[in-house]
Amino acid sequence: QVQFVESGGGLVQPGGSLSLSCAVSGGIFRFHGMGWYRQAPGKQRELVARDISGVYTSYADSVKGRFTISRDNVKNAVYLQMNNLNSEDTAVYYCNLDPPSSSWGQGTQVTVSS
Repeated sequence: QVQFVESGGGLVQPGGSLSLSCAVSGGIFRFHGMGWYRQAPGKQRELVARDISGVYTSYADSVKGRFTISRDNVKNAVYLQMNNLNSEDTAVYYCNLDPPSSSWGQGTQVTVSS
């Protein structure tokens, strides 16, 4: 079973940056599309960035131009660089396959506040 461990969240001021990391185990990582998802309080989980085996990336309109997804197939890791953060980015961030597996990690909390 694939497992995910997210890290790198925290409290940041509006306009700031954070870099999230996700360690993936239990699967053939390099053959899978990967995604970063987030869930804000009272909202459904949404896909914000996807990486299709390191060849193709796409982003939700709300983060386009500010977030960058990348992956390291040797380290079995996926990353999310987040710049120019705003309060609407406050959420718990998760990584998973794309489309997602039923196995979710604990996520990492990102809070954007002054």
